[in-house]
Amino acid sequence: MSRQAQRRPVWIFDLDNTLHDANPHIFPHLNRAMTAWLMTELGLEHGEADRLRTHYWHRYGATLLGLMRHHGTRPSHFLRGTHDVEALRPGIVFDRALRHMLTRLPGRRIVFTNGPAHYAEAVLAVMGMRHLFDAVHAIEHSRYVPKPRLAGFLHLLRDQHVMPADCIMVEDTAANLRTAKQLGMRTVWISRSAGHHNYVDLRLTSVLKLPQAMRLLSVRRP
Repeated sequence: MSRQAQRRPVWIFDLDNTLHDANPHIFPHLNRAMTAWLMTELGLEHGEADRLRTHYWHRYGATLLGLMRHHGTRPSHFLRGTHDVEALRPGIVFDRALRHMLTRLPGRRIVFTNGPAHYAEAVLAVMGMRHLFDAVHAIEHSRYVPKPRLAGFLHLLRDQHVMPADCIMVEDTAANLRTAKQLGMRTVWISRSAGHHNYVDLRLTSVLKLPQAMRLLSVRRP
């Protein structure tokens, strides 16, 4: 048996819309909170603040990056001001079957998110699943370089002491999987889309189906 086959797999999970459903409550709340922050901190009207938030998100992959580059915003000030855990807590929607699914996966499990650490930790705590993950790699740990940019991935690999060939990235955003595949990771796209991408190894309609797909991903059961 090859040395690579003997190594334990490393499952790298996105958080929002992969492990929980952020669309109904979380994302709308965060969008409103970021717009309100821009109104207060930059003295903008609502419409202008909302447009700027969206513009920076499209241009840089994260509103925060645009604020840092053009306004000298301190990341911690923005992230604490927009990710109010107590306000977000009631809106966390998830499937309780996820807990059992995760326990069936051999190897390490890491959350890799563009969100801040305090938010990611709180979401996993509400879900009762923080203990099922070996680490949380948040935007602070990526030195505020969001997915899909390469530098954030490299910080993850270095900080967690893992090799790309051992990693399986599970993510709802296809563009993030492109970078993962370029590095040599196996990739799982959680999506109901009929689209096809050559950097996606496997598309699943639900993360709950992951254990059924381990053979296709060449993952050995313990």
